[in-house]
Amino acid sequence: MQNFICCLVVAILGLSGAVSVEKLNWKLVKLWIPVNIIFVGMLVSGMYSLKYINVAMVTILKNMTNILTALGELYIFRKHQNQKVWTAMFLMIISAVSGGITDLSFDATGYAWQTANCILTASYSLTLRRVMDKAKQTTKTGTLNEISMVLLNNLLSLPFGILLILLAGEWRYVITTDVIELPGFWIVATASGLLGLAISFTSMWFLHQTGPTTYSLVGSLNKIPISVVGLVMFKVPISMPNLFSILFGLFAGTFFARAKMS
Repeated sequence: MQNFICCLVVAILGLSGAVSVEKLNWKLVKLWIPVNIIFVGMLVSGMYSLKYINVAMVTILKNMTNILTALGELYIFRKHQNQKVWTAMFLMIISAVSGGITDLSFDATGYAWQTANCILTASYSLTLRRVMDKAKQTTKTGTLNEISMVLLNNLLSLPFGILLILLAGEWRYVITTDVIELPGFWIVATASGLLGLAISFTSMWFLHQTGPTTYSLVGSLNKIPISVVGLVMFKVPISMPNLFSILFGLFAGTFFARAKMS
């Protein structure tokens, strides 16, 4: 739904001349499909992890994505990090391990999904950054703006999403649930799609201007409000050791950002 709304809005803006959209060709599509498969896997694993783990623990475990991204950037782009960054990463590992040990609502399935999500998220930012540079060579203009990337990413994800809906049997639930008859559902779903479009565009622009590790660490800064709101809103059972591990993880994420900026 989110991806469909993104495509619809970009198509309308493109047809009206409000934005410039690159014409798609087979070379460009073929180059982008691996990124899209990772993108869909990232979305699915993220949804399933939230099904089993509370929001605060998900945000702390996501710190592991920063570590995987930095290691990937070192291997792929030969980009080295300073000593403070590696120290911050070590603190993140401690917070993730201690958080899992003290998590009162520990669920092995949820942690497995979240581990997969961390790997896929890191792979997505690294692969996307590499494909961004190669994609320019497959267009007639020699450039590929962020709006075109958003359309490409969301449009190509629709067939994979539909296939997963059919394979998982979720289509039966969708056509029989009462919630789709409520106007409020469609209002919220549409708003979610518009927010998804904003996130897609800003993520593409930021990653295009910086790099995978910087993109990942800036994203880690939103973990502080998300963790606090998640604990309060969903009334998560929590102990003092687990709360300390969450706060320690938030500190590690902030320290990581400061180390990277310096």
